[in-house]
Amino acid sequence: MSPKARREQLIELGLTMTRECPIEEVSIDAIADAAGVSRALLFHYFDSKQDFVVALAQAQADQMLACTEPDPTLDDPIEMLEKAMGAFIDYVSDNRIAYMAVIRGASSSDPAMRAVFDSTRAAMAERIFTHVPALGVEVTPIVRLAVHGWIAFVEETAINWFTTQDITRDELVALVTAALPALAAGAALTAT
Repeated sequence: MSPKARREQLIELGLTMTRECPIEEVSIDAIADAAGVSRALLFHYFDSKQDFVVALAQAQADQMLACTEPDPTLDDPIEMLEKAMGAFIDYVSDNRIAYMAVIRGASSSDPAMRAVFDSTRAAMAERIFTHVPALGVEVTPIVRLAVHGWIAFVEETAINWFTTQDITRDELVALVTAALPALAAGAALTAT
């Protein structure tokens, strides 16, 4: 197996395990056993357990960003947002333990985990900045601030929904979808 393929295999095994336990509890020994390699070989690909955990968090973030990529064939930006939010809710529902680790990385004292979180949020925001002009909203500093706040709202709302499930998935998608244009338009009005 090539070094790149082996590294990807180890990360994929780690991602599979994060569906069952928090990312920081993924055992290096369990990963090595599942891959049929020694613990020492795993450390050939990752400098430390923390380096491995950061790689898992980055892979989780990359997967989430890939599955929530807006559909460029859709002309209606609200429909595009609704589909992306549905994909987001479905993805984090299926990967909630690992997703929680990425969100918790925001409060981590580890700069590498914080960087994963920050870059993921930045990528999500840039997608919105690309499409929000189609709603008739100019991307200004106040709109940028509102979009970043909306992302935090979506994350917190999803986390809360996982534990309560007081509303349906479709109601949740409708809520987070409707909140962005309302917030962006409100922010744009306050800037005038």
